Amino acid sequence: QVQLVESGGGLVQPGGSLTLSCAASGTVEYYAIGWFRQAPRKDREGVSCITADGTPHYSNAVKGRFTISRDDTSNTWYLQMNNLQPDDTAIYYCATDTTYCSLKFWLVDHWGKGSPVTVSS
Repeated sequence: QVQLVESGGGLVQPGGSLTLSCAASGTVEYYAIGWFRQAPRKDREGVSCITADGTPHYSNAVKGRFTISRDDTSNTWYLQMNNLQPDDTAIYYCATDTTYCSLKFWLVDHWGKGSPVTVSS
């Protein structure tokens, strides 16, 4: 049974930074781990994913600003978010994506409960 727990969200001013963490338990070493977000009144969207062999993927909305990484020794994944903007306000979820990093929420098997990020002055 895979369990995912996010942490690190909060309130930040435009242009600021946050790092989200995703602690995983269970058999996760063969999964790609993705970060998804859902803003109010919008569909859930994939923003970043890292494959089991460490290849990162990013949506166009966050490319150049967000960095995904992983620590295999602690089964923890991270999303470093820089130059945050109000449009980045959402609940951020980590999830087990397809092995090739689809970034499509309907293909996800396991979800965390989410961590809210608010970007506001």
